[in-house]
Amino acid sequence: MKAIIPTGGRGTRMRPLTFSANKHFIPIANKPLIFYPIETIANSGIKEIAITYNADGLEEAQKVLGDGSRWGVKFTYVLQEEPLGLANIFQVCEEFVGGDCFVLHLGDNIFVDGIKEFVAHFEKTQPDGLVAMVHHQENTRLGVPYFDKDGRLIKYVEKPENPPHDFAIPGLYFFSANVFDCFKGEKAIKPSERGEYEISAPYQWLIDKGRRVDVLEYKGVWLDPGKFDDWIAANRFILDEKLQEKRESEIGPGVSINGKVTIGKNCKIENSQINGPVVLGDEVVVENAKINPYASISDKCVIRNCEVGDSVILSGVRIEDIKRPIGASLIGKDTEIVSNGTMMKFFIGELCKVEI
Repeated sequence: MKAIIPTGGRGTRMRPLTFSANKHFIPIANKPLIFYPIETIANSGIKEIAITYNADGLEEAQKVLGDGSRWGVKFTYVLQEEPLGLANIFQVCEEFVGGDCFVLHLGDNIFVDGIKEFVAHFEKTQPDGLVAMVHHQENTRLGVPYFDKDGRLIKYVEKPENPPHDFAIPGLYFFSANVFDCFKGEKAIKPSERGEYEISAPYQWLIDKGRRVDVLEYKGVWLDPGKFDDWIAANRFILDEKLQEKRESEIGPGVSINGKVTIGKNCKIENSQINGPVVLGDEVVVENAKINPYASISDKCVIRNCEVGDSVILSGVRIEDIKRPIGASLIGKDTEIVSNGTMMKFFIGELCKVEI
């Protein structure tokens, strides 16, 4: 079995941050989001992974991900020339798949408890398709499976108004190589009204052809950090459940550390209080500050004379002399948040959100 993980897309729900950053490379708990699906695939035993990218995204993807050797896998980079939908992601990978079965794992989904059960089921029973489903209170914004009275999948509907249950389909899709026939011939699937090949279409094509499509419930924890609130929540969960305590820098005078805390290399921490779970990257400066739980602070940040918590702070951020606590924030690279002592002063781009 092979795997496909996309790095493309517009990231509209994470703007303005994604105007200048690829959503897949923004960190959660100081690790790029896409690392989580790569680890999930690697841990399932799959060794060959196609990384799809947009027309201008190859250099960044290769810089962040490399050749896959750090995970014990091999990457093949595949261009998706236009954003024509999830089904098009694997359509452009037909040569890579080469007749094998495959799984498409979205690069912005985290299956915390792994997918070994799904891989084993598909390889053992060899259906033409396999759909994962999860209980989700807001399944009207996702794909929903519909079943007959015997529990067989009869259709897959994107964003239905009145779903018959609370199941939704997350970003994990299995197919045999037979699915590529859905793009060929007179009865080939067509783009939807929004001009995209929806992921539901190849599944429906298989069902209508009488091909076997199985459904398994994913009973582990599934995270979908596609928008701001979900990103902060995912960061909290990963820090709570997965943070491994590690300290690679000497701690300066007047420092109090409580709970699980990971500190990177060459950090300078003085006269501060850190209450975990917290992760600090390399070359972070923390002086006369209070770091509250659920702070993920990336490399080369400066946190001085302020209080920060429950936030994802990207590399190179400088926060100094802020009297009010900062929380529930997502702060982009090389941002400065400083006080001049007399007034509040802003330099803010489009589509930002500021709460004071």
